[in-house]
Amino acid sequence: MRLKRFSTGVALAALMAVTGIGQSVAQTAPAPAQSDIQAQRLNPAAEQAPQRAPAATPQFRMADGIIATVNDRIITGFDLRQRMLVIIAMSQVQPTEEDIPAIQQQALNDLIDQHLQAAELAKFPQLVVTEQDVDREIALMAREAGTSPENFMAFLQQGGIRPETYREQLRVESGWRDLVGGRFQDRSRVSRSQVDQALRQITEATTKTQYLVSEIYLDASRVGGMQEAVNGGRQLFQQMVQGAPFMNVARQFSAAPSAARGGDAGWMIEGTIQPALESTLATMEVGQLSSPIPVEGGVYIVYLRDKRSGDASSLVKMKQVMVQLPETATPDEVAAASQKLEAFRAGVTCDNMIERARSTPDIMGADLGESDVADLLPQFQQVARSAEIGSVSSVVRTQVGVHLLAVCDRRLGGPQAPSRQQIENRLREQNYAMLGRRYLRDLRNDALIEIKQ
Repeated sequence: MRLKRFSTGVALAALMAVTGIGQSVAQTAPAPAQSDIQAQRLNPAAEQAPQRAPAATPQFRMADGIIATVNDRIITGFDLRQRMLVIIAMSQVQPTEEDIPAIQQQALNDLIDQHLQAAELAKFPQLVVTEQDVDREIALMAREAGTSPENFMAFLQQGGIRPETYREQLRVESGWRDLVGGRFQDRSRVSRSQVDQALRQITEATTKTQYLVSEIYLDASRVGGMQEAVNGGRQLFQQMVQGAPFMNVARQFSAAPSAARGGDAGWMIEGTIQPALESTLATMEVGQLSSPIPVEGGVYIVYLRDKRSGDASSLVKMKQVMVQLPETATPDEVAAASQKLEAFRAGVTCDNMIERARSTPDIMGADLGESDVADLLPQFQQVARSAEIGSVSSVVRTQVGVHLLAVCDRRLGGPQAPSRQQIENRLREQNYAMLGRRYLRDLRNDALIEIKQ
């Protein structure tokens, strides 16, 4: 995100001029017909929105009094306007009269969550977020925006955002990350088998179409219902087509775990995607943004950043032991050799396979090294693609004998191939996000939340 004062300042000025905002979200546009679902080309990686003429000032009303209560904490009209200004500044949307209700709902949800998080953090006095910690958060955001911390905060102040309000938001967000990270450290750990399973799924997908996707998910339960989610999705779609950066909009509005990464959902594999999303992605071209896609529970907007046909190389490290048998061997000879290997198989691992073969008569061992799965014998390919890492196969028959195969490692070839560490980090991040959402959901369920009419 690179801050451009003109475009974002226009958006901020439009909201600053609002004297009030109504509580009803019934003034939203009608939901799109199915035929309206289409794709538009855009560049969501653009660092700044284009310069545009100011939108007409929306005419809503909102008092400065109490808007909502969260247990013993209050949310005022001033608090709500401040959070709306932050959302607009960070997403770089240019608010119109149709956009304001969705922005207001998002801001209210964010404030409720912040109050619940702050109250929970107060139970852990050992968790202290200092002013220096907040300064580091601001410095990081400024660096990502390509500016200095002083200019970053000056930009927010020019838009009417009070520094102390924004610093408090960052303090709670930072403390909440620390709390979730500490409380669920053990439960978020990723096992070797989980990484192996993810690698196996990736490897098996090398023959399938894969899509590099960024996503925005609007949770209907958080925005007032499915109709509001669809309407809000249409408004965000138009904002992005007109220049609001996808990454910024995702960070502010998306309810998916990928929101923290600017909506980056990574590579999605044909056959593992929700049907509604997969059918849309199949018709899109690289560089296109979909209009809202209704699914159970909410609405997606997806951006197709890249697409590949599934011809990526799959690399595997294998070892084998074998009993030599000609293709003309009798069934009894094959059965006897197979029984010999099955008896040898007990206790065999990648680490000891070759050594044990050397000390066993009539059994030969060999390290096959790392090979492209496509270059292996057809009988070996199925084992190479599907067996768990570290496992030893049952007996495999070829023209030259009977074999046991050990799959010692597997990876996807090519520059886009993720490492084991990258996969582990992504899985851990997903676990933290899931556990954090559940934690906050439980706090919401136990809280007394009253929205003033």
